[in-house]
Amino acid sequence: MEILHSTIKGVGKPLLILHGYFGMSDNWKTLGNQFSENYQVHLIDQRNHGRSFHEDEFNYEVLVEDLYNYIQFHKLENVYIIGHSMGGKTAMLFAVTYSDLIEKLIVVDISPRQYQPHHNAILAGLNSVDFSVENTRALVDRKISKLIPDFGVRQFLLKNVYWKEKGQLAYRFNLDSLTENNPEVGEALPPFTVFEKQTLFLKGDKSDYITESEAPIIEAHFPNSKIVTIKNAGHWLHAENPKQFYIEVSEFLK
Repeated sequence: MEILHSTIKGVGKPLLILHGYFGMSDNWKTLGNQFSENYQVHLIDQRNHGRSFHEDEFNYEVLVEDLYNYIQFHKLENVYIIGHSMGGKTAMLFAVTYSDLIEKLIVVDISPRQYQPHHNAILAGLNSVDFSVENTRALVDRKISKLIPDFGVRQFLLKNVYWKEKGQLAYRFNLDSLTENNPEVGEALPPFTVFEKQTLFLKGDKSDYITESEAPIIEAHFPNSKIVTIKNAGHWLHAENPKQFYIEVSEFLK
């Protein structure tokens, strides 16, 4: 059994942070350092991402089992979990499956509903790279820019490009599995699943992942929840307004 890679900082109650699709634990380094002043922070790489193991199988059931194995391995209990986007879906399914292991839940800019696959251009751009030809970061950036025009999105994705060996770049994520299993990322939380404990949903005011119409489905699965809007922020609200993000999370966890 393989255990997820993580960076652990600080002492106190365990606070587990789960990144989103194509992300990794490093995306949360700055906020992780802040939270580690009050909690034992676990910045986790989910399977097929960051420095964690690669597997062909990729869906929320296995992501939840990976997290369960991680918690057992580190002998954690009464954990707090923050999950962003795909990580939020993992966290929600974990909460309704293993509610006795978790004390409070924070879901960042995602709801329990199904989302249509919408990463096709990103996947096409990433798959268009031939690392024997695109052998510098600048060349990789130029290649993917044809299909991924947004500079910010490219910067986020390029964090996953690393030197596998001298002169040989590669992706940290398992692109084959993520491409094959892309529809899994939008899957809904199963019906009639409920987490009764305190839950905070954070949404970006410029993001359309959580809208007014999501309130009833959130309420149905998470009756003890509230939705708070982070100002001047889109889907990556923790990066776009870290100050308000930190305040809202800290208040909620107190």
